[in-house]
Amino acid sequence: MEKLLTPDQMAEYLSVQKSTIYQWTHEGFIPHIKLGKFVRFKASNVERWLEKMQSKGRTIRKMEMYVQ
Repeated sequence: MEKLLTPDQMAEYLSVQKSTIYQWTHEGFIPHIKLGKFVRFKASNVERWLEKMQSKGRTIRKMEMYVQ
């Protein structure tokens, strides 16, 4: 079984404040597990979530030219 991470560990892992982790959890933004009053995170679920969040960027650069 995969070790579960605490909000403190997740905040450090993502380089955000612990309050941000709690806000994201409350909003359902980040995948989490509720164990009674405790919140825990599976690193593998968060990794998949981060992959989905990653921007692939554009394949071409759109340039607009203004003619005066």
